[in-house]
Amino acid sequence: MVNTIKRQVALMGAVVTLALSGPTALDARSAGQSPAASTLAVAGLERAVEIRRDRWGINHIYAQSEADLFFAQGYAAARDRLFQFELWRRQATGTVAEILGRRELARDRGTRLHMFRGNLDAELNHYHPRGKLIIESFVRGVNAYIAETERTPSLLPLEFRMLGITPGRWTPAVVISRHQSLTANITDEVRSMRALKTMTPEALRELMYFQGGEPVFTPDAALDPKTFPDNVLELYSAFRNAVEFKPEDVAAEFRAPSQRVAAVSSGPTPDSPLPTPDSFVDPRDIGSNNWVVSGSRTQSTYPIMANDPHRVQGAPSLRYWVHLVGPGWNVIGGGEPVLPGISIGHNEYGAWGLTIFGNDNEDLYVYDVNPANPNEYRYQGGWEAMRVVADTIPVKGEKPETVELKFTRHGPVIFEDRANRKAYAVRAAWMEPGSAPYLASLRMNQARTWEEFREACGYSRMPAENMVWADRTGTIGWQAAGIQPLRRNWSGLLPVPGDGRYEWDGYLPITALPHEVNPSRGFVATANHYLFPNDYPYPEAMHYTWADPYRASRITEVLGSGRLFSVAEMARLQNDDLSIPARALVPLLKDLSLSNAASAKARDQLMAWDFVMDKSSVPAGIHAMWQRRLLANLREQLVPEGARAVLGQGAVSLKRAIDWLYAPDGRFGADPVAARDALVARSLDEAVAELTKRFGADMAKWQWGQEGYHHALIRHPLSAAVNDTTRAKLNAGPAPRGGDGTTVSATGSGDNQTSGGSFKLIADTEDWDNSIGLNTPGQSGDPDNKFYRNLFDLWAKGRYFPVAYSRKKVESVTDSVTQLAPATTSTQQR
Repeated sequence: MVNTIKRQVALMGAVVTLALSGPTALDARSAGQSPAASTLAVAGLERAVEIRRDRWGINHIYAQSEADLFFAQGYAAARDRLFQFELWRRQATGTVAEILGRRELARDRGTRLHMFRGNLDAELNHYHPRGKLIIESFVRGVNAYIAETERTPSLLPLEFRMLGITPGRWTPAVVISRHQSLTANITDEVRSMRALKTMTPEALRELMYFQGGEPVFTPDAALDPKTFPDNVLELYSAFRNAVEFKPEDVAAEFRAPSQRVAAVSSGPTPDSPLPTPDSFVDPRDIGSNNWVVSGSRTQSTYPIMANDPHRVQGAPSLRYWVHLVGPGWNVIGGGEPVLPGISIGHNEYGAWGLTIFGNDNEDLYVYDVNPANPNEYRYQGGWEAMRVVADTIPVKGEKPETVELKFTRHGPVIFEDRANRKAYAVRAAWMEPGSAPYLASLRMNQARTWEEFREACGYSRMPAENMVWADRTGTIGWQAAGIQPLRRNWSGLLPVPGDGRYEWDGYLPITALPHEVNPSRGFVATANHYLFPNDYPYPEAMHYTWADPYRASRITEVLGSGRLFSVAEMARLQNDDLSIPARALVPLLKDLSLSNAASAKARDQLMAWDFVMDKSSVPAGIHAMWQRRLLANLREQLVPEGARAVLGQGAVSLKRAIDWLYAPDGRFGADPVAARDALVARSLDEAVAELTKRFGADMAKWQWGQEGYHHALIRHPLSAAVNDTTRAKLNAGPAPRGGDGTTVSATGSGDNQTSGGSFKLIADTEDWDNSIGLNTPGQSGDPDNKFYRNLFDLWAKGRYFPVAYSRKKVESVTDSVTQLAPATTSTQQR
């Protein structure tokens, strides 16, 4: 049953011949046969490249030159994730309105305002000494596969047929786009300024959980919160928000009924209205865990590195596994599929991982505008001209839109308030050269020692990360990395006038950020928590808002237990569902007078509970709803009504809430302790009432992990726009989930898990072939591909696949082999 298919594809003036041979309908490995094999002859390669795809969908790429290696990475990733590539390209180039119409004009205008406009060659070579060669090779590989789809449109995944579009060609400028970088903290600045319309700075400071001192938190006298525009971030947010699709965007055969329209985006929306419990994404849930354990604390005496970055869950997944083997390269791990190299992984020498480190790399500047010329702003006592750039944006079904893009000395003008003669601009460190997200990982991929790894971190500007390292020599270490402005005379927590009084004094050298190597405790753990030492010598580089400490506390509790660890123990810890907040909150119910019999029974369940948010646990279900009601009632009591919508559901951090509940003050009432007890009891009554309404009076049916409660349904960005049949093909799940947003497992605090660790790696430096990993729902982004959702069940059950590294192990788990060969004269003439 062997067939041979030959295709000729026009590629940059050359002809490409593809010959496929072997079983086409069977999984060869599961059938006990040799892996399916195919050969592709392509112009642009120097020498032959082999791509071995394993049973879990990971491409292991073996090349004989650096250029060929990254060409093949681009080709293979585009083949797997072509629709994801096209969305990235359109967001990066400001051409979304070309396919979705006028409603996307703000996005495209915002994109063009925030494009990198510096020296491209210098930009590319920042990320690696041969960055230009690497990125251009990657782009050529992407375009090679796009050229193949141009010749054979049937290769296009389902989404292209649904939308009636085709993919466009890539350039290096697309790769370095900043639109999906994790930035901070301009949305917090604006949110705080808007909240100050209805409350004092002192009252707002009480609500906020600042760590690292007492930062200045009073607006400059020249700025009046009362006149501050609510929609000042419209262009900024539009540029950064995920693309949303509506039924009218898709072909009729796939379209959802008009009465069932509830747009689902391809990611979070920073400034959306208050969400439902199903859709709520607490910004504090968008974090990560990583840790490195020294050989003194492992069974093997070799270090172990574990990492599970927490980002928005989606189909296809945000990250993508690949193994790159070539001269000077033997690295395996994951990163965003549209970028060359690997962000999280290991080479022959060491393993590394990342979590978000708190830093503040952007500010909102407010200018007085010249009454006689709206394109001039006041700076140091005089009028300074804005730079104005004319641009044209293509719009579906209409003539192109002509726009003016304006820039001050600080950055793009994102809002103009003509009535009050004000202009607002963003100063963003992430628009500096070398600040595209994750690309500096290329340098880390070749690090052989802790010193080389730390030097590579010095080039990593965005996003700000906690980079951890573990190597075969026994060294473990941590280096915070990111571009951090120095603010000598303000905290960066509120917008400031752009008149010259508030200027950055350069940037802190990255290696001056906190770091340590081989600590005596025998491990390093980071989980987005506060990590500056109390004696940190650069207060002008401080950041003040951090994740609640509960994930970090639990990881430290386990790693500091004195046990000796293995890969199996690390897998258990990554999936740990114990709730430290529950350990603190549940004792508040002890001996409370409860008039409601059902509430008293629920209290009894909680008092006998082990605080593990297991998916089958009834007490976990009770606690989750009670915690929600506690936070909602505290928010209602402590946050002025006018500020609630501005600050959102995340207005009160759980850490602050627990502190207040244990030490209540006069805001609770004349008798703070009695008022606290009443609030605790009322919240439990409300939780019991809500659970009864949802699931009935039988408490045995109140398990935490169920589809109507805490579950995972991973949605495709088009899922809300399509009919039920198509949506079932695009989405993955549902599956019951344990944990919550405060547990190490980090499954989110809403009903549906919308964020968390979709990618996981546990790297064993004793034997790299002992390493294990995850990526949900699958490696492929093509809904018709067998690797689209094949990893979802593993992920939902807290299980892993083996990460094959040695050639022997890779061959033992190979599913298919693709040979990429340089095109010859004979193949070009076929």
